[in-house]
Amino acid sequence: MDRTRATAHGRDEIRRLKAVTVPRLPFPHAGQALQIVRRRRTMRTGKVSLERVYAITRLTAHQAPPADLAERVRGHGAIENREHHVRDVTFEEDASRVRTGGAPPVMASPRNLAIGALRLAGRDNITEGLRHHGRDMNRPLATPGLT
Repeated sequence: MDRTRATAHGRDEIRRLKAVTVPRLPFPHAGQALQIVRRRRTMRTGKVSLERVYAITRLTAHQAPPADLAERVRGHGAIENREHHVRDVTFEEDASRVRTGGAPPVMASPRNLAIGALRLAGRDNITEGLRHHGRDMNRPLATPGLT
């Protein structure tokens, strides 16, 4: 079991991760089953939320003890937040009405390309980078070295 506590962004959060080795799961390469419990309390209002997540990993207890698994889960969350937050806030992706067939990934591809190109160019603020490149039609091609 691993337990961490963090206070940031006006929230107090406690995360607990329990990992057990389960040799007879119906998944052939499963090494451990995980339960992750997140308890968040908003400092201003005192409101408490509780979230339980279950996961399976192929890593054995020897390869990844609970503290390592907790770190990996937090790292994955940071990547998810970094990418999805930008796509939702900057491109309003969650408000998109495109939801069927192959259209969502097709529409996400140019967004991902723009974010990746701006990050490679050293831009941390994607919104500001989009504004900057939108002011001159040659900049979007010059940034990745296409002109």
